[in-house]
Amino acid sequence: MKKHQYEVIIVGGGGAGLMAALYASRSASTAVLSKLYPTRSHTGAAQGGVGAALGSSEEDHPEWHTFDTVKGSDYLGDQDSIEFMCEEAVPAIYELEHMGLPFDRTPDGKISQRPFGGHTNNITKKPVRRAAHAADRTGHMILQTLYQQCIKNQVKFFDEFHVVDVLVENGVTAGVVAIELATGEFHIFHAKSVIIATGGHGRIWEITSNAYAYTGDGLAITLRRGIPAEDMEFFQFHPTGIYKMGILITEGVRGEGGVLINGQGERFMERYAPTVKDLASRDVISRAMYIEMSEGRGINGKNYLYMDVRPEVVNKYAAIDGRKRSDGRPYEVTGEEILGKLPDIIDFCQTYLGVDPIMQPMPVQPTAHYAMGGIPTNMYGEVVIDENNTVLPGLYAAGEVACVSVHGANRLGTNSLLDLVVFGKYSGLKAAEYARGVDFPVLPPDAGDFARQQFDRIRNASGKERAVDIASEMKKVMFDHVGVFRVDAGMRTALAKVRELRERYLEVSVMDKGKLFNTEILNTWELGNLLELAEVTTVSALARTESRGAHARDDYPKRNDQDWLKHTLAWMRNGEIELRYKPVVLTKYEPKERVY
Repeated sequence: MKKHQYEVIIVGGGGAGLMAALYASRSASTAVLSKLYPTRSHTGAAQGGVGAALGSSEEDHPEWHTFDTVKGSDYLGDQDSIEFMCEEAVPAIYELEHMGLPFDRTPDGKISQRPFGGHTNNITKKPVRRAAHAADRTGHMILQTLYQQCIKNQVKFFDEFHVVDVLVENGVTAGVVAIELATGEFHIFHAKSVIIATGGHGRIWEITSNAYAYTGDGLAITLRRGIPAEDMEFFQFHPTGIYKMGILITEGVRGEGGVLINGQGERFMERYAPTVKDLASRDVISRAMYIEMSEGRGINGKNYLYMDVRPEVVNKYAAIDGRKRSDGRPYEVTGEEILGKLPDIIDFCQTYLGVDPIMQPMPVQPTAHYAMGGIPTNMYGEVVIDENNTVLPGLYAAGEVACVSVHGANRLGTNSLLDLVVFGKYSGLKAAEYARGVDFPVLPPDAGDFARQQFDRIRNASGKERAVDIASEMKKVMFDHVGVFRVDAGMRTALAKVRELRERYLEVSVMDKGKLFNTEILNTWELGNLLELAEVTTVSALARTESRGAHARDDYPKRNDQDWLKHTLAWMRNGEIELRYKPVVLTKYEPKERVY
């Protein structure tokens, strides 16, 4: 195998990976390995905004942002990490601005901000403008800005290098193994520090907003190396995905005044969140939508509802709610203003649905969107490997693949981009600091064998099964039984099916036996990752006999702080999943009932 050597290796070229690379490269030789060209990473799909209590147009404070995040997490978020993130948010946004990120502006030149679900004025309990935005393509702008800065800083990029193993020798991180897509050859990247920033695993579910590349690679390879996964039962379903497709309709639509309408023409969120209505947290709205549809109030009795941002509808409900512009005038919008603020959303709907949101409501349904769980880390991105928060030297994680945990049982909108900016930065700083103080670890001669064996098995399997069939069955059973609502019997059905599929997966072979650009074998390997993560998710969810945030059980409908105010840790050992737990960090906020 060809060998490379860098002090810091970053796996993943999305927002978290690029932020980490930018900071690590200031004091250490740094390389980014990405299975995609970096600016095609999934961060580019984030639309509505990044949260920070800038107070551009009305009073706001990091303490308010902290409380909203704790409350939104259904009190499962670690409050020390949440406080850290919300305090760091303000300087992080100004730093992005100074790098050249083209945020939208207020008339007096400040960074424009819009309301988002779950973000409130903690005194009045009304929505507050906290989402800094660049139209409805904020993630895209962050990605472009960071990539330009990394090029300027001479970060080395290995694009279309698919990382398939992390090397841990004698309890210390030593590098990664990757396949070069163009040649099919394995490469060993020897390193002092490794940062995993590979994103989430939403491709487990049938209807998802996630890109095809979101297959949980980083989480799967660390599980196979004895590192646990934290809080895997918590996966967020975003309330507004395009019907049947799952393509995201940003929460920014509701931030601009859009409302959810059922099949009877009612604005139904008044029943479920009477104060903030359509700007409740995502788990609350997703469950409300499922209740409306299950009780026969879907559009034409089907499993979708309307997201309505037509100017006449927005203005009608803005008047009813007493909504004001930042200058105190009544909130009224024109079609031209909506088009200027949500150009991509309008284009998506016209392209995929033949619907013009300025003239027609958009058909939407909840879509699998974001992993709250992942690789356990502390607030500096250091990976921890047990319930005592023991740090694994030289290994870091940031972004959606990591579980800090600032999102707890439910992430607030805008906090994903904030998460990757803040914790990407600190993982990069810490990885470089660690690398400066150690020598390169010794690599054994068989360092790449474990990775090679996985691909040899796929090439040499019987071929009795097809990857596409197994993937389809996994996605359907997970969406049906481990989705927005869950019960014991359904999850046991899903678990049995996933275990059956994992057995059948061993018989999946590939038709393409070549090496050059062999995406078939890589896709098959990715399916193995998803099957493992689906099993860990289901086992973790079965064990948690309560409802909290995105984990909603009809058979245990109440939150149970006495027994379940704790994080789940799951290990894969000898084909079995072992669960242990660690306490949630509480600082200022004792758990109480969430009221929106």
